[in-house]
Amino acid sequence: MATASTLPWVEKYRPTELKDVVGNQDTVDRLNAIASTGNMPNLILAGEPGIGKTTSILCLAHALLGPAYKEAVLELNASDDRGIDIVRNRIKMFAQKKVNLPYGRHKVIILDEADSMTPGAQQALRRTMEIYSNTTRFALACNLSGKIIEPIQSRCAILRFGKLQTEQVLSRLVEICRMEEVKYTPEGLEAIAFSADGDMRQAVNNLQSTASGFGLISPDNVFRVCDQPHPVVIRKMLASCCKGEVDDAVAAISHLWKQGYSAVDIITSIFRVVKIDDTLLDEDKKLAFIREIGTTHMRIVDGLQSLVQLQGLVARLSKPATAFKA
Repeated sequence: MATASTLPWVEKYRPTELKDVVGNQDTVDRLNAIASTGNMPNLILAGEPGIGKTTSILCLAHALLGPAYKEAVLELNASDDRGIDIVRNRIKMFAQKKVNLPYGRHKVIILDEADSMTPGAQQALRRTMEIYSNTTRFALACNLSGKIIEPIQSRCAILRFGKLQTEQVLSRLVEICRMEEVKYTPEGLEAIAFSADGDMRQAVNNLQSTASGFGLISPDNVFRVCDQPHPVVIRKMLASCCKGEVDDAVAAISHLWKQGYSAVDIITSIFRVVKIDDTLLDEDKKLAFIREIGTTHMRIVDGLQSLVQLQGLVARLSKPATAFKA
């Protein structure tokens, strides 16, 4: 077992109480209300990876069950154990297990990546939720709640988690840097927040990787570790597009391609820079750029991952402003 000094920071600094969870304040307030009343409904927690879904439900279980937590909580990753047998065996056996709990409390079964479960397993789970509703509550964490069958959705309260804001990620990174005595520059932490795009787990992992590799959190070190197209290069390319300098923009995108970045990495970075940069583009042009980037992203996702697609994009972005309004 890993000691405290060798634990990954993402585990070492994982919140254990709801008050320490970063972001999604409205959703966390609802969980606090559940913890204060003690009557937990079945829950579906939906949202993108790394934004605190599993951590929040673990904190809720700690608040509800206290010392009985170890005996009364079963945590499974449904992306590994996703067949009907796991529902019939492990989940059903745990639901039948006798546990001494505080009055009014229930055992808790946490299913991570629940949208990976097969339809047959979800149907079996629905029946189990019905039979053992007096003693057991279920918490299903998933990326897409639409992949959970409707009979389960109707039995659960659905809580939605959104991406974390850059300021929230930065404040947590600063705390960790101070506790770990890591040297950093403000620009370096902003680079980590940019690369994570609202994913706190990714941000903390990138912070630890950069700190262990270079000892200093600076933009250049961060992008060497994260291996993403540098936003400075992307911004220069967009500036060339704004001036109508097609050759320079095409040369910049070709340079990124030759460095080995995939079309998806490049198009994603272009979108992020356009979205957060308020100095380069006015509102109308930003919307026009996002529309063109979205169209190209769709083609790339469909399988057309070639340099020609990216060069075509920068050529379209280099059109005069009047052409976008036509």
